[in-house]
Amino acid sequence: LRKIDLKTYKNYKDLSTALEKMFIGFTTGKGGLSESRTDGEYVLTFEDKDGDWMLVGDVPWEMFADSCRRLRIMKGSDAIGLAPRAVEKSKNRN
Repeated sequence: LRKIDLKTYKNYKDLSTALEKMFIGFTTGKGGLSESRTDGEYVLTFEDKDGDWMLVGDVPWEMFADSCRRLRIMKGSDAIGLAPRAVEKSKNRN
C-alpha cells in the first residue's frame, strides 16, 4: 500500500502520470484514466466517502479530490458496472 496526497496533483492527467511512474507497467488506456478505459488492461477506481466504488475520471476533479478515500488498480474486466452509478451520482450532486 502507498499513500498519495491528492492535493499535490492538479488534475487526472497529473495523477495518472504519477501512478504510471510509481507502478511501471500499469496502463490506463490511450488518453488517460477516464478516456478509452477499455483499451487498458487495468483501470483506476476509487472509494468515496459513502463507501461506493467508482471509476476515476467519472466525476469532476474537485469532487474526486474531496471525496476519495481509497484508490485501487483493478483489472478492466472486474470494473465493469462501476461507471453507470458514478455518472448518476455525479448528476445528483450537481
